[in-house]
Amino acid sequence: MILVNNVSLRFGKRTLFENVNMKFTSGNCYGVIGANGAGKSTFLKLLNNEIETTSGEITIGKGERISVLKQNHNMYNDCRVLDVVIMGNKRLYEIIEEKNKLYVKEDFNDKDGIKLGELESEFSDLNGWQAESDAAILLSGLGVDEKYYESFMKDVPGKDKVKILLAQALFGNPDILLLDEPTNDLDIDAKLWLEDFLIEFNNTIIVVSHDRHFLNKVCTHIVDIDYEKITLFVGNYDFWFKSSQLIQKQMKDSNKKKEEKIKELQDFIARFSANASKSKQATSRKKLLEKIVLDDIKPSSRKYPFISFKEEKSLGKDVLTLKNLCISIDGKKLINNLNLTINNYDKIAFIGNELIITSLFKAISGDLTPDCGEIKWGSSVIFSYFPKNHDNYFTNNKNLIDWLKDYSKVDDEQFIRGFLGRMLFSKEEVLKKVNVLSGGEKVRCMLSKMMLSGANVLIFDQPTDHLDIETITSLNESLINYKGVILFSTHDQEFIETTANRIIEFNDDGKYIDKMTTYEEYLKNKG
Repeated sequence: MILVNNVSLRFGKRTLFENVNMKFTSGNCYGVIGANGAGKSTFLKLLNNEIETTSGEITIGKGERISVLKQNHNMYNDCRVLDVVIMGNKRLYEIIEEKNKLYVKEDFNDKDGIKLGELESEFSDLNGWQAESDAAILLSGLGVDEKYYESFMKDVPGKDKVKILLAQALFGNPDILLLDEPTNDLDIDAKLWLEDFLIEFNNTIIVVSHDRHFLNKVCTHIVDIDYEKITLFVGNYDFWFKSSQLIQKQMKDSNKKKEEKIKELQDFIARFSANASKSKQATSRKKLLEKIVLDDIKPSSRKYPFISFKEEKSLGKDVLTLKNLCISIDGKKLINNLNLTINNYDKIAFIGNELIITSLFKAISGDLTPDCGEIKWGSSVIFSYFPKNHDNYFTNNKNLIDWLKDYSKVDDEQFIRGFLGRMLFSKEEVLKKVNVLSGGEKVRCMLSKMMLSGANVLIFDQPTDHLDIETITSLNESLINYKGVILFSTHDQEFIETTANRIIEFNDDGKYIDKMTTYEEYLKNKG
């Protein structure tokens, strides 16, 4: 249990939130949402006592253990993988280390024996004998290969380090689990396993995530950080979205009615305040007017960019044909004799081995030369490509206006400014140099570039990385309405479910499954 009592947090003149009162209890999963910079991760740090409140207090249930998902993937480089997971229960790991020191002590005495007995008793109470097997179960569920369990962290692939730190957070049945973006960089199978784990978890979970499907699946409550306050909603993300929209509509409708009443009273007072026979009525209406208070509707910190892809021309029957395509990276064969036909109605989600998918996208976009085979685009095709790593587009010191002009057929500064404004770059920000942009800003620039292309085939390699939930939602909706062909990969399950009509999954050996179906049906059939 965590009790938040009259908590406020300010940094200088900026208020993140104030007078927050809420209680987090066992058996519930609380999804923390809000715009970038609203204070989501900061709120988790407050709950974990990593930073102090400006005012108010946070109380943790007596004797309860908090577990936090670590963000530094290199902090355990010289530690064994199984040990890193067990470190999730700090006290248990301390006992293991103390025991090991005592067992190898040369001048072992009676006092040491008593101490060792106490440690063994506490070790047993904490299920220490099962620690390694419990750690292995978590690692296996998240898809970490058994060959790495005895390895040092520095020798483990980056994608598995994420899973190991997640296993550490989940280890030992903590009373309170704080997870900041736990689905980042997880493959689909690991994400599905995590969802099931958290649904069955009986203690308190507080999670920050931009993954809408994940929030809908695991959350019993939504904690919304907006308008310089924190509001608790019962229900999942979809319920919060509908509720928050309804609340805003009701407040605006209420204000509209009040404004109409105010105008009516003001008109009456203006007409009859000087009329002796109506003076009492005018005075009465003045009193009524003074009692009407408009609801204070603060602007939301959430901003939804305007994303819309328009095809310059319609696609013909022939879009893309791959014949006997072979691709190798560093001498390793990734794709061997791939034959694939893309239709003019396809919206294909590519899932599975990400290196294979990225290499395939690079090859069909012309950024990588295949070992053999043929890549044939249709004569009507205009394609635009969003690469997974797009840093090389932002190495110069041009400002945003000049950068986007290079990709626009309209060489007009006001047009470019307006375009960037719709993509949430303010008047000052359009003069920012592109080589200092954040990850999310670079993505919005790449999307702007693609919108200006008039492409009728869009290729996206992990476009939702670095994006907030509002931009993901806008991009998702734009692709649902897009009339052209889409080839894409993403970790966002909601994105796949609502966009794709065909699924291609690549296994690590280069073999693939190709199904003309929705993602939901694909998972059902896959079991």
